[in-house]
Amino acid sequence: MGANDVILEPVLTLDDLVRSEEAAFLQRMPKTVELWNRAQRSMPGGVCTSWASSRPVPVWVDRGLGAHVWDADGTEYVDVHGGYGVNVVGHANPAVVRAVQDRVAKGTHFAQPTEDAIHVAEALAQRFGLPQWRFTNSGTESTMDAFHLMRAVTGRKLVVKIEGTYHGHHDSAMVSIFRSEGDLGPVDEPFRVPGPGVMQEMADCLRIVPFNDLAALERVLEQHRGQIAGMILEPMMMNAGIIPPQPGYLEGVRELTRRHGVLLAFDEVKTGLVVGWGGATKLFGVTPDIVCLAKALGGGLPCGAIGGTDEVMAAITDGRYDQIGTFNGNPLTMAAARATLNEVLLPETYVRAEELGKRMLAGSQAAMATAGAPSYGTVFGFKGSCVFHDRPATNYREFLKISTGVSHLHFLVQHNGGVFLPPWGKSESWTLSVAHSDADGDRYIANVARVAELIHGLGDRSSDLFAAGSFS
Repeated sequence: MGANDVILEPVLTLDDLVRSEEAAFLQRMPKTVELWNRAQRSMPGGVCTSWASSRPVPVWVDRGLGAHVWDADGTEYVDVHGGYGVNVVGHANPAVVRAVQDRVAKGTHFAQPTEDAIHVAEALAQRFGLPQWRFTNSGTESTMDAFHLMRAVTGRKLVVKIEGTYHGHHDSAMVSIFRSEGDLGPVDEPFRVPGPGVMQEMADCLRIVPFNDLAALERVLEQHRGQIAGMILEPMMMNAGIIPPQPGYLEGVRELTRRHGVLLAFDEVKTGLVVGWGGATKLFGVTPDIVCLAKALGGGLPCGAIGGTDEVMAAITDGRYDQIGTFNGNPLTMAAARATLNEVLLPETYVRAEELGKRMLAGSQAAMATAGAPSYGTVFGFKGSCVFHDRPATNYREFLKISTGVSHLHFLVQHNGGVFLPPWGKSESWTLSVAHSDADGDRYIANVARVAELIHGLGDRSSDLFAAGSFS
């Protein structure tokens, strides 16, 4: 080598950073890898649900207490995964444990109602302003009942759905769920593409509109006047980071659906009992005809519910629609739900959670800004997100333009740094619990700061990670 030869430093890329963090991830988790390899021989993909699959290996959890979980290798994490938004009461919450222990000794299943079910229904009626409630076992079952009810009550076939939203894995809802902007179709007439195993005939019973777009909704309602049974939407989108409704949007949806005789269902599976004491329904002051709940309702046990107006729920009472399920109102879930609603998730718990969430968001954004990287975020009650982009998305199409690679790096860095996030979520939205502390939030912020440092280390190329997703 000559004296004037220039030694070139290796150029790091985002892929290099991801590979490095994935290698550290695997090195820490030999027991997890062993369990996954064993599980693949008897369980497809080696997991209980495809949503648990993640790269480089699914995380196997051993136990949880309060705001923390331990994986199969014995490593402790601050849990902001929250079982995809379920565990706002924290793990092994004493009130829920007492309720379940008391109930389990008295019998766990009768397929008949127990008194706890009345207390749960009364509490939900107070929180959401809808008088009548029935129970299910999951969010999928709750939204499935909503679809059936809207069609049974109106005698109509079509249902309006928001583009890109997930409402469970039943046939009526598994439509217009994409990973690529190129799959969406024209903005004025989005593709109605069914999910795997779902017939096109089911997709054709839907009409798709973007979130936060009243003009598109009005156009569809006018085009199909007298044919639309109902509309289902998350009052704030929760599978695209957190996209709140723009001012006046929910009020406009309520007015338009009423004008056209269309029933309105809020899917509050992710928001209800999480973003506020009375969910997004109470938070935004717009009451639909139907509310769907699940996730946080059971305090960690499988539990769902569907609430409605007297007029809508009369279809169940008079037999126009049979709302059924062997495990509906199961004694264990009703005992847990009663404790969750009446002893744990009190109004003041939401204030504390939101204060901590705002602190986490502010600290995270400050760390990103120090590294010259853009970010935005929102916090509502126990839910929050920090998204690595310079401009908040207002609908699903905009959100798809945000870098998936950066958020996967974020997931890995958080996990290697002792914070358990939900895998694959582009925004890595968090779920706090009543047990989380300021120290837990500080650990999250410190990991975001490390992500910012890694991105800053890419130099001028770091801007490409965000420019590629800029909105027009």
